[in-house]
Amino acid sequence: MKVSIFRKEHFNAAHRLFNPEWDDKTNDKVFGKCNNPNYHGHNYDLVVKLTGEIDPKTGYVYDMKVLSDLIKEKVLRIFDHKNLNLDTEHFKNLNPTAENIAVVIFNILRKEIDEALDLKITLYETERNYVEYPA
Repeated sequence: MKVSIFRKEHFNAAHRLFNPEWDDKTNDKVFGKCNNPNYHGHNYDLVVKLTGEIDPKTGYVYDMKVLSDLIKEKVLRIFDHKNLNLDTEHFKNLNPTAENIAVVIFNILRKEIDEALDLKITLYETERNYVEYPA
């Protein structure tokens, strides 16, 4: 019997979307106001979903307190109130789109969570725009 659990967290971060291989005109055309050289920010909502069997000893799929602490230590500590382009190693050479942020968070957490559990990341960049990984 598989059950899914969800932990929702929140962080704020700034970023700039651009491709350094393109000229300013191309970056402006593709990324619009998200290409602002002075950056812009988002209030991200992060939902981490784990799916697996219920442990008969604990009644948990995964301890929610442990999951919360893991997200805070491995994700929020690194990304919250940061400029993703300038303050994080993850995006020094990777465009910090919502898609790429979700994949990076997935990869960070996947190293820490038993492979027997399915992991899905949902990242809301705005109330109306969000991404999921894996799809």
